[in-house]
Amino acid sequence: MNICIKSLKSKVREEVKKQVASLSASDIEKQSNSIIDKLLNLQKYKESNRVSVYLSMKDEVQTDKIVEDILSSGKTCFIPLYTKTSMSMVKLNSMEDLKSLPKTKWNIRQPLETDAREEASEKGIDLMITPGLAFSKDGIRLGRGKGYYDRYLTEYAKKTGHNLFTVGLAFQQQIRPDIPIEETDQKLNLVITPDCS
Repeated sequence: MNICIKSLKSKVREEVKKQVASLSASDIEKQSNSIIDKLLNLQKYKESNRVSVYLSMKDEVQTDKIVEDILSSGKTCFIPLYTKTSMSMVKLNSMEDLKSLPKTKWNIRQPLETDAREEASEKGIDLMITPGLAFSKDGIRLGRGKGYYDRYLTEYAKKTGHNLFTVGLAFQQQIRPDIPIEETDQKLNLVITPDCS
């Protein structure tokens, strides 16, 4: 990794973390609801049958309502399963299944590695909803530095022969005009914020 780009990314992460930390619980709820409304009305979302979505931490756009909509509308829902070195997208069966999942050290619910669940890439994903720390309006995404999503998207394209349609969900405070990027960074198709999409 280019040391200069690494340093610039770290600086953006620190700035955005401070901005997001200043949001109250009601700010997070209000922005999340606005973003979710836009997502659920998106034609691509309506047409998608197999949707993957991250399970939110308290400082991210909240996704429980999205999970609920995916399941209640008869779509198939996939959620991340993180290991030390990789991420897979595995099937979530129901809201009861979601509530029963154990929490990781990051306080994120996720299935156990030993669970027998369908991996999304076996039959493909129509739409992936991605988290991130910072975003540009044109689809550049800055994650938390572990590279899970970038690697998954690269491997998915190799395995299936086509790119995933990806949507980022961002608080207004997470939007930046310029985000440093590297060759391995995967651009999103769309970023949804409270005031635009």
